[in-house]
Amino acid sequence: MAPRLRALRLLLALAAAAAVLLSSPPSTDAFYLPGSYPHKYNPGEILNVKVNSLTSIDTEIPFSYYSLPFCTPPEGVKDSAENLGELLMGDRIETSPYRFRMHANETDVLLCRSDPLSPGAFALMKKRIDEMYQVNLILDNLPAIRYTRKDDYFLRWTGYPVGIRVAADYYVFNHLQFTVLVHKYEDPNVARVMGTGDASDGIPTGKDGASSSSSGWMVVGFEVVPCSIKHNPDDVKSLKMYGKYPSRIKCDPTTVSMSIKENEPIVYTYEVSFVESDIKWPSRWDAYLKMEGAKVHWFSILNSLMVIAFLAGIVFVILLRTVRRDLTRYEELDSEAQAQMNEELSGWKLVVSDVFRAPSNPMLLCMMVGDGVQILGMAVVTILFAALGFMSPASRGTLITGMLFFYLVLGILAGYASVRVWKTIRCGDHSGWVGVSWRTACFFPGIAFLILTTLNFLLWGSQSTGAIPFSLFVVLIMLWFCISVPLTLVGGFLGAKASHIEYPVRTNQIPREIPAQKYPSWLLVLGAGTLPFGTLFIELFFIMSSIWMGRVYYVFGFLFIVMLLLVIVCAEVSLVLTYMHLCVEDWKWWWKSFFSSGSVAIYIFLYSINYLVFDLKSLSGPVSATLYLGYSLFMVIAIMLATGTVGFISSFCFIHYLFSSVKAD
Repeated sequence: MAPRLRALRLLLALAAAAAVLLSSPPSTDAFYLPGSYPHKYNPGEILNVKVNSLTSIDTEIPFSYYSLPFCTPPEGVKDSAENLGELLMGDRIETSPYRFRMHANETDVLLCRSDPLSPGAFALMKKRIDEMYQVNLILDNLPAIRYTRKDDYFLRWTGYPVGIRVAADYYVFNHLQFTVLVHKYEDPNVARVMGTGDASDGIPTGKDGASSSSSGWMVVGFEVVPCSIKHNPDDVKSLKMYGKYPSRIKCDPTTVSMSIKENEPIVYTYEVSFVESDIKWPSRWDAYLKMEGAKVHWFSILNSLMVIAFLAGIVFVILLRTVRRDLTRYEELDSEAQAQMNEELSGWKLVVSDVFRAPSNPMLLCMMVGDGVQILGMAVVTILFAALGFMSPASRGTLITGMLFFYLVLGILAGYASVRVWKTIRCGDHSGWVGVSWRTACFFPGIAFLILTTLNFLLWGSQSTGAIPFSLFVVLIMLWFCISVPLTLVGGFLGAKASHIEYPVRTNQIPREIPAQKYPSWLLVLGAGTLPFGTLFIELFFIMSSIWMGRVYYVFGFLFIVMLLLVIVCAEVSLVLTYMHLCVEDWKWWWKSFFSSGSVAIYIFLYSINYLVFDLKSLSGPVSATLYLGYSLFMVIAIMLATGTVGFISSFCFIHYLFSSVKAD
């Protein structure tokens, strides 16, 4: 997959479950989750294989399949239907010359004889082999899967390598051995009654007792074994595409013999066999989505729960012992005794007249809180729908398409939250709310535009399919300007009309001097991010592996739990640190509450660098490293806004509750 999807996806984003349900065919689809509805193929019916972009975990830069000298379809290359999400993912799904007939085994099929390799094509082929590029084929929406044996177990891979280098020679995999797993077609009406039983064994729905719609086959698996076989180009000069190769082809994946040489053509062949399988249609993606390391995921959750329990104990002590005891003693005294007590005591009670003093750069704080609410809401909806099973790799591009759609729609929350905070800071004065809403609508999208445009120039220079076309850039800008900006302004209008949150105490005109501290307060704020990171780092490894190592991540249930735990830890950390700052008479808590939980993004970025150095050792070239760091930076900025907003809101609620019981003149 292209790095764009991977990084945007690590950024937590949204499912288009509603769009999928609205655009899918009627009731028959609802039974088959995840994925689309089953397609029935009659014996002898044509099955067309499609090709996706060439990908490599060594460069993370996708390229078009036909950028290499492969065979093309006789009717020409045609783009498959693509949605916005697929384009952003870097997917370029196109037609291919590989075609089968349902339940018809074929061997020794000639695909084509390529043109002699020009010096440029020869050099490019060697470069792609050195960079370990994989060919990605698709049949009936299933990616081709390849199995390799290591010791006593099998490894699963999607796609197959372009070729392999042995010493100074380069070999290309020019013969493919396909295995198509098929299952008898199950009529959806019968399947709904019979559960997972075969349609042929169920209750007939036709008038004749055996409906013709129940006959046929479904594709439930697509496997490929690549081989390198030395073909003589002169033997196929008179043969046409799909003709019978003159001699028997024996595919042995353990040996290679087709070396590529300049000014010499390559002969491509294939064979296909159909195997009846017990795999049901709803289970056909299980081979791709098998969850590995379940115990590690549970350990991650247990680790997070321990951190939460530790912080919850601290919060419990603060609220039920320290605060309650102090408030009780404070309320039992008369006014004269309170004045005397204020002179003798130190701590949070002494900043009662300064705690709600407006922060520095209040507009920037409102903008960041508004964007944080928008990103957090987007993340919750995405992961929730994915955890419920409404998202599937079978629906390519719907995750990112839905993410963009819901991000645009949730602009109304961003405007409302930012203006509501702005109005509260100004004690009910909502003047300037239009400027706050407009800046909120531009802040995070502006950062994203700057980062992604810079990285896109690198992809354009590499002629990668991961580069966003200029026309798509215009579409994204129009979506933002026509949907997100107006909704953000509408949210700002609602926030301006809503009543502000009244402060429980009055603020003095002259600010209280903050005593000198033994250590910089910001040092504690930055260190606080280690606790939220501790709840996340185990799951973060699986996410990073999915994004950058080409592995499928589908344990969204675990991810949803971890995200909820992360929100709780961020709230607790910010609350505890805010109380600690108030206890040393530091009333400047606004920004510190935001960054005490938002600083987790720093540690995630450091972890990303660690992952680059130790886990992506093979990542080649400065362009690939720059792309990786750029997408990581984009991701951590979004995480900082979301987690920082959680910390700010929890601290504000805590302080409002704390000082609402204090009497102050």
